[in-house]
Amino acid sequence: MELGLVGLGKMGGNMRERIRRAGHTVIGYDRNADLADVHSLEELVGKLSAPRVVWVMVPAGEPTQSTVDQLAELLEPGDVVVDGGNSRWTDDEKHAEELAAKGIGFVDCGVSGGVWGLENGYALMYGGDAENVAKVQPVFDALKPEGDFGSVHAGKVGAGHFAKMVHNGIEYAMMQAYAEGWELLEKVDSVTDVREVFRSWQEGTVIRSWLLDLAVNALDEDEHLDGLRGYAQDSGEGRWTVEAAIDNAVPLPAITASLFARFASRQADSPQMKMIAALRNQFGGHAVEKK
Repeated sequence: MELGLVGLGKMGGNMRERIRRAGHTVIGYDRNADLADVHSLEELVGKLSAPRVVWVMVPAGEPTQSTVDQLAELLEPGDVVVDGGNSRWTDDEKHAEELAAKGIGFVDCGVSGGVWGLENGYALMYGGDAENVAKVQPVFDALKPEGDFGSVHAGKVGAGHFAKMVHNGIEYAMMQAYAEGWELLEKVDSVTDVREVFRSWQEGTVIRSWLLDLAVNALDEDEHLDGLRGYAQDSGEGRWTVEAAIDNAVPLPAITASLFARFASRQADSPQMKMIAALRNQFGGHAVEKK
């Protein structure tokens, strides 16, 4: 199939390549002309055959809203817009309503896989009407990991980004647990090789995971993380997860504590946040602050 892809950054650029490797045509647009296949959204839409599918992969908030607004004026009834960024699920409902008024479908898709997705595939959580999802399905199949799992039609519009938001909240808590354990091991005199302790956990333990593998990668690059400042940003989805928990009276003590720990990292140089920063850089290419 043909796909228009808006946003060719760390995630979008690799997604374009993976979709092309699956045999599909991707026409990409980015404000950075060096990355783009076309020079405008108008040109992108003009090169696609109807019914068109345009995947938006730009930052949440105003950049996504602006892109959806422009596409609403350029696309035709029967076309579909996919928001694959990290938008808040409440924005999805607004975008779907705006586009539906013009006969244009909308699908929201939470995407996980970071800088490793090109080779490993991306976990996909999408929401929307079955008719619109079906128009995008070949792209979902191209992006997902090999095998029977890794993608899900999570429900109606907003369900994909809500599921991805909860995924990221769980990610916060898992990273925090590894970081706290790492700091404690580093603190005591009796443990003389913390990196190899972490490496030993990669096989046969109940806490083995891809995040643990990435922690070992980070420690191989800088054994004691001496080059990092103990400061970690939050993408916003941890906050939204906690807010949703409050709205639905669901207790999330571990996820909430991990979010607050990130806030604490901005007040002092936290050893734990060195590991959080290192992990975020490993899986997502997020910037780290050097000492």
